[in-house]
Amino acid sequence: MDSFELLKTLTETAGPSGYEQEIASVVKEAWAPYVDSFSIDRVGNLMAVKEGRGDPPRPRILLAAHMDEIALMVSQIDQHEGNGFLRISRVGGVDKRHLYGQLVVVHGQRQLNGILGCLPGSMLPKERSSLPFDFEDLVVDVGLPIEEVEELVSIGDFVSFRQPLRKLQGRRVAGKALDNRASIASVAYCLEYLTQRAHDWDVVAVATAQEETALLGAFTSAHSQRPDLAIAIDVTFGKGPGATDPGTFELGDGPVLDLGPNVHPGMLQALRDAAAALEMGIGIGTHARASGTDAHGLQVAREGIPTGLISIPLRYMHTMVESVDLADVERSGRLMGEFIARLDGEFVANLTAGMMEDGE
Repeated sequence: MDSFELLKTLTETAGPSGYEQEIASVVKEAWAPYVDSFSIDRVGNLMAVKEGRGDPPRPRILLAAHMDEIALMVSQIDQHEGNGFLRISRVGGVDKRHLYGQLVVVHGQRQLNGILGCLPGSMLPKERSSLPFDFEDLVVDVGLPIEEVEELVSIGDFVSFRQPLRKLQGRRVAGKALDNRASIASVAYCLEYLTQRAHDWDVVAVATAQEETALLGAFTSAHSQRPDLAIAIDVTFGKGPGATDPGTFELGDGPVLDLGPNVHPGMLQALRDAAAALEMGIGIGTHARASGTDAHGLQVAREGIPTGLISIPLRYMHTMVESVDLADVERSGRLMGEFIARLDGEFVANLTAGMMEDGE
């Protein structure tokens, strides 16, 4: 598997939160060689099952990696001297400081390439000339007259960012939507790893929908699939200029395992044991409240699901130049695969018993 080519295909495919059809088909193609079946549920989650070798009914572990990305939405259609322009609002955690000059695709009656433009600072009032552009300043220009724009575009149409994945030095890459297509690629590596390792449990790999806006896919897939265990895989903050506190992690040093309210301590320990078996370096992160990832949606489904959280260090989150190290993507997949290969029929019972030990 070529991790750069896989990530290039994944990141350059549009998948705004709530409009995941196109990226779902690409994820399906990437996972297909390693799984036994696919399904898509009513909210747009793509679910793949890789069957274990045990006798049915087999225990199940769910792997959740969200496939949606931050994006924009058409909020108004304006005209100026016969030309059509689109006003936009954000979908997910878009940072307005990065919008001016971006290339975009408007998902109307057909896809329209466009740019995000505004008056240059020299043409603005002095008090605003050095301030970041806001949503009321920006327009999407697709280069068409107002009549064609009104025919092809409607209020509520999604607008995705257009940015190629680029190689940096070493094994670093940069582009859009690495949050969280890097994790989608890691799940592919996990599934490939399990073709070489026997595993008793069924694996349900889910490319979840609408994580960036509602954690919707995690809540619904965990409810419908009834897994015995779950792992969410996402990104975390990478070290860089101005990002050096204990909650940041060096790119290339391996995956990060989280500890906090959304993580079962037994799952964390088992993931650490799997990393040790692989002689793999890991980081340990913490969250004091809800993690802001699919782990929260998985953990609270039905009677409660013991959940782990694996994160890939990433710089410049929620920009068009997010950056990761391909080694971390690959290692995260192997770590999940090793964890799954080590699961046996007593794992959940031992996990539950372990919760009572300190109280005896």
